[in-house]
Amino acid sequence: MSDTNLQAIASFWKAWLPVMALAFAAFIFNTTEFVPVGLLPSIAESFNMNVAHTGLLITGYAWMVTIMSLPLTIITAKIERRLLLVILLIIFITSHLLAWLAWSFTSLMAARIGIACVHAVFWAITTPLAVRIAPFYKKAKALSFIVTGSSLATVLGVPIGTVIGQHAGWRITFLLIGLIALLVMVVLIWLLPKLPSSHAGSLKSLPSLFKRPALINVYILTAIIVTGHFTAYTYISPFMRDVGFSKNFVVFLLLIIGGAGILGSIIFTKTTAKYPIGIFMSSIMILLACLLMLYLCAFSHITTTLLCIIWGSAMTIIALSLQTKVLDVAPDASDVAISMYSGIFNIGIGGGALMGSIVLSHSDTSYVGYAGAIYLLIALLMFIFISRRYWLQQYQLPPDSK
Repeated sequence: MSDTNLQAIASFWKAWLPVMALAFAAFIFNTTEFVPVGLLPSIAESFNMNVAHTGLLITGYAWMVTIMSLPLTIITAKIERRLLLVILLIIFITSHLLAWLAWSFTSLMAARIGIACVHAVFWAITTPLAVRIAPFYKKAKALSFIVTGSSLATVLGVPIGTVIGQHAGWRITFLLIGLIALLVMVVLIWLLPKLPSSHAGSLKSLPSLFKRPALINVYILTAIIVTGHFTAYTYISPFMRDVGFSKNFVVFLLLIIGGAGILGSIIFTKTTAKYPIGIFMSSIMILLACLLMLYLCAFSHITTTLLCIIWGSAMTIIALSLQTKVLDVAPDASDVAISMYSGIFNIGIGGGALMGSIVLSHSDTSYVGYAGAIYLLIALLMFIFISRRYWLQQYQLPPDSK
């Protein structure tokens, strides 16, 4: 190999290793947020509760992120970013030790609230940091790294955590996440340079942000779409078990949905520059179709697998599109804008978990897909008739642009 090639490889790793370190952290945070999806039956059994009630672990977590995202982001706005990440991970690890030792559902919920507070700040600063430390003009690629890390959580973290929880107990899953987080902290200390706070925003930024119609539309779309998605996704394990699939196949489907996220991030990176509106709108339509067909496709292993691949890809493209739009509209206060996005995203997660719980309480799991589809239909109509014109203005595209 020539010296030129070696220099190119060395340059690549030097430029992208810090971003990969943040993606590694994103993997851990998304694993712990969503691993209860696969552990709900086990947790419910250990505390003599029903699955609908243990779903509060997801709802409570998500809504705590919603409540705390903005105030905690503002409070920590001036802290040097590498130091802040270390502080967050210390609290994260401690909270997981509490979850491992949880003696009641209340104590487990307290541990989850601690993790949620850390999550609130982590996701507010991580995306802007990734964009900031990535090579110039590589924003989409930096975002795809973070999303790939997040997606690997559902490919590897959630299925593996579910398997461990099924065979060794859900407490061991939380303990192992805490131990891996310790390694993540060491990696971040080693790879990340010192990163002074920059363009974090403050309370003074809020009036300006709320005067931006494109940003408000992104936030509303985020809440609606994520609620619809998580109405079905939160209860995917009991749904698949109810239609007759085995535990192992349910774990496989969780892996498939996560793996499809990586596919979605690749599609997004290759298409968003040329078709920013078309890729977003078509993904909403595809996700709507997936939720409508969830029950119909669930009687065959092949159709269910294909549907989950399409579902995971579409949701990832939607999330990336929305996050990119936030950064485009609010580059002057990115941390505050992203913290609000993260909070609203978690309103959707909690709202979807709650809506699915209501559906289960009044009927059965076969209706969660239809309930989620209602939200996607509302989002699609809103985008077509209201939001689309603001996106056209931002990208300065002609009205007939794809």
